[in-house]
Amino acid sequence: MDVRNTTCCIAGGGPAGMMLGYLLARAGIDVTVLEKHGDFLRDFRGDTIHPSTLELMNELGVLDQFLALPHQKAYRIAARFGGLAFDFADFSHLPVACPYIAFMPQWDFLNFLADRGRSYPGFHLVMNAEVTDLLWDGDRVAGVTARTPQGPLEVRAALTIGCDGRSSTVRERAGLQAEDFGAPMDVLWFRLPRTASDSVQSTGVFEAGRIFVRIDRGDYWQCAFVIPKGGMEETRARGIAAFRETLAQVEPAFADRVASIASWDEVHLLTVTVNRLRKWHRPGLLCIGDAAHAMSPVAGVGINLAVQDAVATANILAEALYGGDPVDPLLRQVQERREWPTRVTQRLQLMVQKTVIGTVLRARETVTPPLFVRLLARCPRLRRVPARFVGIGVQPEHIRTPERVQKLLPPAAPVNV
Repeated sequence: MDVRNTTCCIAGGGPAGMMLGYLLARAGIDVTVLEKHGDFLRDFRGDTIHPSTLELMNELGVLDQFLALPHQKAYRIAARFGGLAFDFADFSHLPVACPYIAFMPQWDFLNFLADRGRSYPGFHLVMNAEVTDLLWDGDRVAGVTARTPQGPLEVRAALTIGCDGRSSTVRERAGLQAEDFGAPMDVLWFRLPRTASDSVQSTGVFEAGRIFVRIDRGDYWQCAFVIPKGGMEETRARGIAAFRETLAQVEPAFADRVASIASWDEVHLLTVTVNRLRKWHRPGLLCIGDAAHAMSPVAGVGINLAVQDAVATANILAEALYGGDPVDPLLRQVQERREWPTRVTQRLQLMVQKTVIGTVLRARETVTPPLFVRLLARCPRLRRVPARFVGIGVQPEHIRTPERVQKLLPPAAPVNV
């Protein structure tokens, strides 16, 4: 067995894990990130980089390099609710360096964070390493075991942080219990070709029994079709031709290209889950991001909330980790800092799920826009409210950790086992 020692072991190389690893290494802390896949190339993950995350990149001094990556900017998000068309959110007034949403493949975002992390000597990213269990020292978590192509790996750490998503192995092995809040829908993700004559605006369409979202990704549309919870089997039973016909009906402008969906292999199911851990920590262990709170896809805030978790975690724990001081008394502070914005965000998502999404999916003939939708359509200044919630969030974090160590030149090579 390969045995390694580190100050902080992070299980999961998603947005929370990669941002946290980068910040801790930047602060002079030895950190090991374990990612179960060999790369980050997985489609239809959270690809929306909100102004709050772009602001963090600006504070870190890497915004220009980050924006050099291919991306599309959305200063406004449009919606069509029955016969009512309007801009749902206007980000252009936000008091930030980048008042827009950047649509960027998540693999580019994660590779960027990995490259920044590898420029510090204390950053160790191990790919193809799937965490399978926890190590214990009495009742305290002392690290993890992982499965790799070369055999078992054991990483011993002063602190283990679970960033391994909504199906978290770390959370399950630690016995941390989540409260489930339910969701009325699941989401089908797929691509459609984009032509030069297409509108450049990302739009959500709400019609009786059907919700369709299109996101401008430059040379294609990333599309989402919302179905009732557990409705995938029924949708598949009607056949791919019926699905294409439904898409053509809900968005007639795309009728000439729905044939590009050749089979169900090109349609990816997201099973929507909304939950939150009652307790995010135990001695030697902390969970953040989706491992602590699975978010609804409403407003696409999940990736950005996970990044905010990572920043708050680094801000609270970095000094103790760097000095070798006990961190267990501080873990509760992380939950206290991040639980309130998580609760508020989930509560708003659940309200939208109930009053808008659930109502639309149950409708059979027509849908009546709720009052707040009608107000947004009539009062442009009100669109700054959802823009603030989506773009900046309830409690944005800021970089408080120092850059303590000199960067490596050139960056250290990635570890791929």
